[in-house]
Amino acid sequence: MRLVIARCSVDYIGRLTAHLPPATRLLLVKSDGSVSIHADDRAYKPLNWMSPPCRLEEQPGAWTVINKAGEQLRITIEEVLHDSTHDLGVDPGLVKDGVEADLQRLLAEHITTLGEGYTLIRREYPTAIGPVDILCRDATGGTVAVEIKRRGEIDGVEQLTRYLELLNRDPLLAPVAGVFAAQQIKPQASVLAADRSIRCVTLNYDALRGIDDSDGKLF
Repeated sequence: MRLVIARCSVDYIGRLTAHLPPATRLLLVKSDGSVSIHADDRAYKPLNWMSPPCRLEEQPGAWTVINKAGEQLRITIEEVLHDSTHDLGVDPGLVKDGVEADLQRLLAEHITTLGEGYTLIRREYPTAIGPVDILCRDATGGTVAVEIKRRGEIDGVEQLTRYLELLNRDPLLAPVAGVFAAQQIKPQASVLAADRSIRCVTLNYDALRGIDDSDGKLF
């Protein structure tokens, strides 16, 4: 991974255009070819990025990142404050705890828990920034990405948001809707999800396992 801290401006030219005025930012160049631009806020979400496959063309004071569709991320560099490269080795990947792994498996087996007419595309759908827990279709045939947590918090909504931004760039999948599913969902996460048009679903682990004893409950 290459880390560059530089004062730069950024222009994205493609289906949409976007401009970032000059400021000091972190430029990340990963081994998969992806390039992302970060400010010193917004947690881990980049200001702009180009997903692989793409290529980086470097000239003095100017980077141009081009993807297979011909879209360009043009970075004009005024001053480089830091430039280093680090070998991170092979990442073992995210290891979910037992409950989350079981929730994913059970929800895939009972995908109509999300709604009548839902059908599974696949579990662990691969993307350039990690696998989506479940990719499925709703009753109208629309694509839906599902992020599953045992306890739903803001970082899970942020994670799903990043997946949706990437998946919606694929014309074969777009438009892609989002579902944030968890056994418990914090109020702040629900508010953020609603603001981003992401539907929240509370999962009953025992019901998914087929052992929910609703007749034995007083309330």
